[in-house]
Amino acid sequence: MLLNRGDTSAGAGAGAGDIIDTTTQTFMADVIEESRRRPVLVDFWAPWCGPCKTLGPVIEKAVAASKGKVRLAKMNIDEHPAIAGRLGVQSIPAVYAFVNGQPVDGFMGAVPESQVKTFIERLLGGAVDADMAEILAAGEQALVEGDAPGAAEIFAHVLQQEPDNLKAFGGLVRAQVLGGALEQARATLDMVPAGKENDSAISAARAALELAEQAASLGEIAPLEAAVAADPSDHQARFDLALAYNARNQRDLALQHLLDIVKRDRAWNEDGARKQIVQFFEAWGPTDPHTVSGRRKLSTILFS
Repeated sequence: MLLNRGDTSAGAGAGAGDIIDTTTQTFMADVIEESRRRPVLVDFWAPWCGPCKTLGPVIEKAVAASKGKVRLAKMNIDEHPAIAGRLGVQSIPAVYAFVNGQPVDGFMGAVPESQVKTFIERLLGGAVDADMAEILAAGEQALVEGDAPGAAEIFAHVLQQEPDNLKAFGGLVRAQVLGGALEQARATLDMVPAGKENDSAISAARAALELAEQAASLGEIAPLEAAVAADPSDHQARFDLALAYNARNQRDLALQHLLDIVKRDRAWNEDGARKQIVQFFEAWGPTDPHTVSGRRKLSTILFS
């Protein structure tokens, strides 16, 4: 069946524009330009071609499963023979993959579904995952630098591409927490896919939100600083001050005060300072510089 341009009925799960018809006139926009944003497969076919009818639904299904990472452009060579002629297509079905405006790979014939899936996976290769990892890393860096709006924009962009990306979910929640949008952060947590609530990225985000909610109940930071200055042994004031500093992304100071409590009185509040440090580490993530140095400092105190 020939799809109308933009129709996705034959590819369940495909987004608008992921599976289209293309023509000689629209090939430049549909394929060449689009391939600069994502790989585009061009399926050369004809109504009289039996194997084309077999391959069509198979390739549409595989493209739909890519969730927008790949476009399929179908070209009827009876109506539009010019492009196929330029590419030297001599038999159909023939599928060409375009990346960055150039044909980079292809196959002929009605190959099995497993081969089509492998072809698409090879086409995407590690590039998409690597690109996504770089984007996520940029979001994490924005968080470290205290750029809540920038981090939120990055993680929201990832979720537009991959709605179930748990690292992006966690990053967005932490960005919202950093920006003080605690209700919004709670709403984002509620959108995490069922069964994924205990993923490490989600647990870290939840810990960050809980810490921020605790800190929000403490009020102004100046009275806490004054209380600690007046009485350095006031562990509760120092503990609350650590929470307040963390809420302001002043992680060095937050860690410093909790470590001070551990050094002065390990048993205070049923080992509460050490437990709070561990929650900080969970919220900050295992690779955060403050987590790395904090673990080292905590171990030195505990085992010296």
